[in-house]
This record gives sequence, C-alpha cells and structure tokens, in this order.
Amino acid sequence: MERGAVLRRRIRVLVALVIAGLLLSGVTAFPLEWELGVLTRLLGVPTDACPDNYSGIVGWVAEVREGLQDTYHRYPWMAYGTDWLAFAHIILAILFVGPWVDPVRNLWVIHFGLIASALVIPLAMVCGPIRGIPLYWRLIDCSFGVLAFVPLWLARKFTLELSRLGEGHEKGWSKR
Repeated sequence: MERGAVLRRRIRVLVALVIAGLLLSGVTAFPLEWELGVLTRLLGVPTDACPDNYSGIVGWVAEVREGLQDTYHRYPWMAYGTDWLAFAHIILAILFVGPWVDPVRNLWVIHFGLIASALVIPLAMVCGPIRGIPLYWRLIDCSFGVLAFVPLWLARKFTLELSRLGEGHEKGWSKR
C-alpha cells in the first residue's frame, strides 16, 4: 500500500476516535439524572442514602446525584443547560468530519482540537476548586483532554506528512 493511503487510513481512524468520544460524551450528557441513579446503584448506594454516610468517590457521586435530583425536581429547566452541553459536543463531533474527509485542507480543525484539549487542564484546575470539585474528579476531567490530545497529535503528525507528500486534498466535498 502506498504511503499516502496508509497515512489517510491512520488519520481517519484517529479522527474517528475523537468523533466517537465527542458523540459519546454528548449523548451521555442528556440523561444525567438516570445515569447517576444507575452509577450509585452500581456503587451500592441506596436511593434514599445520605451522601454524608459515604466518603471518597462514592460519597462524591452520591452527593452529585442528590444535588442533581433536587435541582431537577425544584428547577427542571436547569437540565436545559446540560442539553446545550450535549448539543455542543455533538456539534464539535461534526466539526471533525472535515479532517476525516480532507485532513490537509482541515488541519486547522485538528489544531483547534489540540488547543481545546490542552485547555481542559487549566479549566479543571482553576474552576474546579472554585466550584468545590474534588481533586480526583478534576483529574478524571483532565484525562479527557489528554485522551483527545494523543490521537489529535498523531493525526496532526500524519497530516503534515501527507501534505509533504503533496497529497490530501480529497475531492467530493468542495468544488475548489
């Protein structure tokens, strides 16, 4: 197989991973209350349990479940905010279709993704303590930025190589 075809296949796999991650995180932002109910049951926390009776990550998940249930019960319109968060993730996933189709022409999207992934860490470390988010949960949040950064970095590397080969401007999506 020629080098250009190998690079295009690798780029598509890497970008598809990012798209799948964004879609998954977007779709799972819709049913948060249900998901937290399932998670707390899996962790052995009864529905009526007081979060203060637990510690660590189990206590944190129980506290988040209680806060979300209380908020959604008293102010159901607050869930609309997480609906928009989900929508944003889905829209960002669509953005990455550009590099999947034509990575050289859409290298800027990969750069955008790298910047966004890197900014997850300062956001979590600055805003997390202000909002009372435990360090271990902020580190979990940071891991999503790292998990997206790695395939995007590799996609960038392969896209630059593809560009040096003089390939990459795919036909079909643009008349240019």
